[in-house]
Amino acid sequence: MRILLPIALVLATTALNTAHAQFGGSRQYNELREEMNARFEASGRGQLDLANQNEQLRSEVAGLRGQVEVLLHEIEQLKQRQRDFYVDLDDRIRGLEGHGGVAAGPGDPAAEASAYEAALNLLKEGKHTESLAAFEAFISEHPRSEMLPGANFWAGNAALQAREIVSARSFFNTVISNWPNDAIAPDAMLGLANSLRLMGEARQSEDTLRRILERYPDSSAAQVASQRLSGQ
Repeated sequence: MRILLPIALVLATTALNTAHAQFGGSRQYNELREEMNARFEASGRGQLDLANQNEQLRSEVAGLRGQVEVLLHEIEQLKQRQRDFYVDLDDRIRGLEGHGGVAAGPGDPAAEASAYEAALNLLKEGKHTESLAAFEAFISEHPRSEMLPGANFWAGNAALQAREIVSARSFFNTVISNWPNDAIAPDAMLGLANSLRLMGEARQSEDTLRRILERYPDSSAAQVASQRLSGQ
């Protein structure tokens, strides 16, 4: 386009010079000159519009790249927190299994650990509906378990993955209300923000992200909340 325009200008100038030689200051010459000027103005506007569109596209692509980088960072953080949770869970299970010799039954620590691990393994395998049902059963059968904060949190995650958003919100709220000082509470609040966003409650979701920054400023969940609020 940049090469063609000068060529067109040369050709047009030659045509005008020829017309001027033939017609001088006649009406035909003036009409031809006005027509050529109009064409050049239209061509210039077209080039300017094209340049603006290209700049807008470059800006949009840069913005999309930034969003992708943020999402990848969030995913990596979530994976790391999940790995940390699994390590903590394994430690708890080994501790509970240290109480061996007790017959399996209600209130048996080994039975609790086994049921919890089975529900979590279903979630690891991507069986979200089955995992949700298993965690719901665990919560019902072990109402005094020390694992209830984690059980409700993972039930919320399973419900979120199963697209049972209302249930997910309820589980996350349970963690926040009953165990606000548990290490898993910041992530439960982040899960609540995700649930609200999926329900179309954008303002409440943002308010929840701000609450994470206020209550748990040093948590990894706060880092994610800060990034989302800043639109990075």
